[in-house]
Amino acid sequence: MYWTVHLTGGPRRVNHAAVLNDNKIFTFGGYCSGEDYVKRRPMDVYVLNTDTLRWSPVPVARKGCPQYSQTPYQRYGHSAVVHEGKIYIWGGRNDRFVCNQLFCFNCDTRQWSCPKVCGQIPEARDGHSACVYQGNMYIFGGYIDEETQFTQDVYVLDLTTFHWSFIETWGEPPSYRDFHTANIINGRMFVWGGRGDESALYHSGSEVYCPDLVYLDLKHFKWVRPNTTGSIPVGRRSHSAFVYQDCLYIFGGYNGLVEEHYNDIYRYCTQAQEWSQVRPHGPQPTKRRRQSCIVNGDTLIMFGGSSFSSSQSSLRSGQGKSSPDAVVAPLPVSRQQYGATQRSHVRRVQPDRQRRPAHTGLRADAANTSACSGHQV
Repeated sequence: MYWTVHLTGGPRRVNHAAVLNDNKIFTFGGYCSGEDYVKRRPMDVYVLNTDTLRWSPVPVARKGCPQYSQTPYQRYGHSAVVHEGKIYIWGGRNDRFVCNQLFCFNCDTRQWSCPKVCGQIPEARDGHSACVYQGNMYIFGGYIDEETQFTQDVYVLDLTTFHWSFIETWGEPPSYRDFHTANIINGRMFVWGGRGDESALYHSGSEVYCPDLVYLDLKHFKWVRPNTTGSIPVGRRSHSAFVYQDCLYIFGGYNGLVEEHYNDIYRYCTQAQEWSQVRPHGPQPTKRRRQSCIVNGDTLIMFGGSSFSSSQSSLRSGQGKSSPDAVVAPLPVSRQQYGATQRSHVRRVQPDRQRRPAHTGLRADAANTSACSGHQV
């Protein structure tokens, strides 16, 4: 595997949410320094054609048209999952509002809708994780601004009936956290990384970055802590995690205790229960956090994020066959071969930097941070 750079006109974003559908990457919202995150303007959507590596925007609904009321407002720290050609957006916030309404984006028509949900609806939050397994969307963790606390709860949404349920789990769960990752491999939801606090639920300013890997058995809803070996990555938040050939990969992220950004890649083999560091060839991406990593076949595409280095913006990929415009390589094989939301659905909050952890994007460290996108190397 080695990195190669593609120059494109992508959006400048951090804390966005992106998914792959039919060889196209859809990215939703996110934060960019200098933009307005107070007004509830419609969320922007960009599409990356993975064949040409060219971006195109989806037209934004204008105020007064029917789509406007169905479109989520611009936000960051939300989640996106894809199921049967539809993308579901949940959670996230702007500088004034935090949301728990469900939105649906149809990839064919490129239209928004607001499915009517019922059941035990999770509290509004950001920095949570979301993933799909057997037609259900699982939400874990995050930060609930209204209660100024981290969470470790699990909710599931049936994507056919749109019924929410709180999951009673057993075993030792992951600690309270936000901006972690969750990925499903063979019926297990693997949770890694994120930021917690020494006080557990509440933000006291004493951050904790746990390097332990924990998974939830989605058949019995039992938390399990595998006895991992190998080169275990240091704990971090706002990293990316992706699955390839039943292995879990970690890229990038940030550890506030040592004030360090990362651009390393680690692989966890689920069969051997072993961590190892992957060392790609080629020009390395800048150290960063809050980016997106999407796997399409044998290709990894990474874009966006922020870092403390000087104005580095890039879209990078490692892929499994030659192309006319880049030197590419396959992802490594494991050694085992194996619009605005209605007011009734949001809670209004007043930003308070003394009580709320700074994870809102570039503004928290705007003096030293640069946004990374598909514009420059």
